[in-house]
Amino acid sequence: MPDIDLFSNTPVGIAIALVGAVILALGAQFQHAGVSKVDDPDDGASALSVRQLVALLRRPSWLIGTTLIGVAILFQLTSITMAPLTVVQPLGVVGLVVTSIVNARVSHVRLDHRTVRSIGLCVLGVALFVGVAAFTTQSKPISEGQLAVVLIVLGVVIALLGISLRALRARFTAMMYIVGAGILFGFVATLAKVVIDRVKTLLSLHVAIGPSELLTIGCLVLLLAAVLLGSYFQQSAYANGPPDLVVAGLTVVDPFVAIIIGIVILGEARGAPVWAYPAFVVAGGIAIAGVLQLAKHHPQANLAAAVR
Repeated sequence: MPDIDLFSNTPVGIAIALVGAVILALGAQFQHAGVSKVDDPDDGASALSVRQLVALLRRPSWLIGTTLIGVAILFQLTSITMAPLTVVQPLGVVGLVVTSIVNARVSHVRLDHRTVRSIGLCVLGVALFVGVAAFTTQSKPISEGQLAVVLIVLGVVIALLGISLRALRARFTAMMYIVGAGILFGFVATLAKVVIDRVKTLLSLHVAIGPSELLTIGCLVLLLAAVLLGSYFQQSAYANGPPDLVVAGLTVVDPFVAIIIGIVILGEARGAPVWAYPAFVVAGGIAIAGVLQLAKHHPQANLAAAVR
C-alpha cells in the first residue's frame, strides 16, 4: 500500500500562509515602532548596538511585534509542511501590501504614485517569478550530498556577512541589511523544510534523531545561526528605513534565494523548458527594480537618509 502523507493539503497550506503573511506584516509594524524608539540617528552608526538591543527588550511595541512574528513563523512552518515551498514561501508578498497600508495610516504618510508603482512592481515580479517556478520546477528528495553543499554555502554566507558587518558597520545602508537578511532567511526557509520533512520521516518510522543524523543536527545549528544573524540584520534595517521597504526587500530576496537554491543546488528545474530561464531573469528584474525604486522614492526612506 502506498504511503499517504496526511500533512499534505496545498489549499489549506496556502490559506495558512496568507494568514501568516498578514500577521507578519502587523508584527513588522510593531517591531519598527519599537526600534525607532531606541535608535539614535546622531550616533553615526547604522547597526544597532548591544545597548540598543537590550533596550528593545523593554519596549512593549517591539515585544508585541516579536510575538506576532513568532506566531507568523509558526503559520509559515505549518504551511510548508502542507504545500510546496515554492508555492507558499513567496505568498509573503501579501504582507508587503498590508504593511504599506498600515504604515501609511500609522505614520500619517501619503504614499505617492511612485511609491505605489514600486510596490506594484514588487508584487508583479514576485508573482511572475513564482508562477514560472510553480509550473517549471519540481520538488525532489534532497540527497545527503546536496544538503552538505547547502550547509557549506550557508556557512560561507554567514562568515562573509559577519565579516562585512564588522568591517563596514558604519557604511551599511538599509538595503544592505535587507539583502543580508533576505539571503539568510532564504536559506532558513530551505533548511526548515528539510528538517521538518526529516522529522516527519523519523516520526513515521518511530526513530529518534541521534548521532547518525549529523547532517540534520548541522541543519539545526546553522538554522539557528542564520535566524539570529538574519534577525539582527532585519532589526538594523528597521532602524534605517520604513517597515514596508524592509518587508518589500525580504519578500523579494527571501523566495528568490530559496528558489535559486532549489534550481542550482537541488536540481529542481532540470526538466524546465528553455523559456523558463529568461522568464526567471525578467521576473526577478521587475521585482528588484521595484525594491530599488521603493528605496529611492519612499517618503520615509528619504527622510531617514536626510536625518542620518
